[in-house]
Amino acid sequence: MAFKGASFTFPFFLGFLLFTVVPVVIALKESLYTEKGSGLGFGARTVEFSGFDNFLRGLEDAKFWGSMGRVALFAAVSIPLIQLTSLGLALLLDSVTARVAGRFRILLLVPYMIPGIVATLIWVYLYSPVVGPLTPFFSLLGIDANFYSGSMIWVSIGNLMAWSAIGFNMLILYASLQSVPRELFDSARVDGASEWRMAWSIKVPLVRRSLVLTTVLSIIGTLQIFSDPMLFRSMTPETVTRDFTPIMAIYDWAFAQGDFNYAAALSIILALVVGTASAVFYRLTNKAPTS
Repeated sequence: MAFKGASFTFPFFLGFLLFTVVPVVIALKESLYTEKGSGLGFGARTVEFSGFDNFLRGLEDAKFWGSMGRVALFAAVSIPLIQLTSLGLALLLDSVTARVAGRFRILLLVPYMIPGIVATLIWVYLYSPVVGPLTPFFSLLGIDANFYSGSMIWVSIGNLMAWSAIGFNMLILYASLQSVPRELFDSARVDGASEWRMAWSIKVPLVRRSLVLTTVLSIIGTLQIFSDPMLFRSMTPETVTRDFTPIMAIYDWAFAQGDFNYAAALSIILALVVGTASAVFYRLTNKAPTS
């Protein structure tokens, strides 16, 4: 009986093996080699075993780590704001009737259901100073808003990410709130607790694990951001450079400069950074509350 139940996990593990484990092994293997050309570059190219040279080169790559720093700073600002907004919306939905919550829940989920590329194209159009409606609107208010400038590009990308992510995070937190026994709230009301007091002292602590889960997913997704800045680059290449984010730098090395071995090494380094950051955050936050 246990074997029959476990057999339902076979498709997942097969997909995980083929599309996660195998590519990682291949990337690790490729990162240990270097492709070199003979003569002035016109001769045949050879692939030689180079050990960890590509990793050492990656650790000394200032542009790659500069892009990592940019994304890390962006994540440190955007993720808390997105999480607080998602939590606030989930608390608001939990405080209204199920019928009202159902209507607003669908409305808030619409941005998440739109494919990422399509959502980015929509906002690239909205941000456009030529055809977009936002620049003329702010001009009426006396504000010169250039959403593609160096000082605004991260705000533009952050707004797009928040627009797409808040609905998903809200749904996870709202579902967690719905699993809390309603008797706890009734008892709190009898004791004279206000809605704000119940939210802060009862609801938020009880959904802490869901907050940790959505934050870990946000860390993983933000540190690997690619499609959003890549499409913004088509509009403002002088602001969004080819190594603007770590994934963009890896993509450039692999497909623009043709150094797949070095790109594979950078991919492994990025995976280790993302895994370490997620594990540290999970370790520090996912602890049982002390009584």
